[in-house]
Amino acid sequence: MSGQRLGTIVGLELMQRTRSVAWYVLLGVFALLLVIVTGLSFLAWGGVAAPGGAIYSTIVYITLLLIVLVSPTLSGNAINGDRDAATLAPVQVTLATTSEILLGKTLAAWITGLAFVVVALPFLVIATFAGGGALTTITVSLLVLVFEVGIIAAIGVALSGILSRPLFSVATTYLVVMALVVGTVIAFALVGFTIRSEVTTHYRSLDWEHYSGDTYPCMPGDKPSDENPCDDVELACGEWTTSTHEVPRFDHVWWLLAANPFVILADATPTQFDSGGYPRDLFGQIKFGVRAAQQPPDLEPSYDDCSPMRQDQQPTPREIIDQSTPSWFVGMTLQLLLAAGLLWWAWARTRTPAGRLPSGTRIA
Repeated sequence: MSGQRLGTIVGLELMQRTRSVAWYVLLGVFALLLVIVTGLSFLAWGGVAAPGGAIYSTIVYITLLLIVLVSPTLSGNAINGDRDAATLAPVQVTLATTSEILLGKTLAAWITGLAFVVVALPFLVIATFAGGGALTTITVSLLVLVFEVGIIAAIGVALSGILSRPLFSVATTYLVVMALVVGTVIAFALVGFTIRSEVTTHYRSLDWEHYSGDTYPCMPGDKPSDENPCDDVELACGEWTTSTHEVPRFDHVWWLLAANPFVILADATPTQFDSGGYPRDLFGQIKFGVRAAQQPPDLEPSYDDCSPMRQDQQPTPREIIDQSTPSWFVGMTLQLLLAAGLLWWAWARTRTPAGRLPSGTRIA
């Protein structure tokens, strides 16, 4: 593989993309949307302590969302579009190999997607100066964002080599990307609700029928005070009752979210917590939601009003995150395997001489 030939292909691709006025209009619309999002983020998070982290994570997520919506259009016709325009065959008869053509178009689509990240940088800097968080949070989130841009670009270029019609390849690229973004969430919810377990709840209440006091009775373990003017009486205990119901088992299917780009971004980014152990930004909130789904439900809960009130507290989001399993590296691996498999298929369909092409495919 020649670096010079690869650079030439990347340069030609970028020249074609940046020559159009529509490209700059698209970047301008993207910047305008980020101005609106940044302003709304400052208004929405301005009332919380240290809002910079929340604003920063919001801008990063909006940037990823817009790239997910735009990038398939920019990369989904990279190869079959050139074939229809009769510009692919002249490149194939040069010394450039099929691998160099595919890699060059993928790098060009990746760089094109990174242009949106560059447009978002001023807004990320503003959020950083507003208290955007630790350096590790900023660094890791940007690295994951760059990685996801590359994955989407690779999928679009590969499908443009696999499918012969540009419109169909762009639509298929959108479907594949949406399967990662939305389909994983739908599969998680549907399969989680399909797998259910029976919960048996035991409950014993106080006997209120024989109580005739004027004030509210003290709970077990409490005493009357100025702050708690309750009636110091001993209530009889009722009978134990048992009820059953079913709960979904999301702890069996949480791994379905591993390949979601937004989950990978949240799961890989170090979380910032407040003094109570709660996340300060969207990265931590989404990570907490995914990690909480790993926790199995209590299938034998017991509630007894006659026993002293339990002093133990529910675990904080920080404790749940620390005790759960990260999945970002699994999601990145799955995405890499998907992109690599599609690129190999595209290489087999694009290499010359072609063994078989769909009828009506233009060669030169």
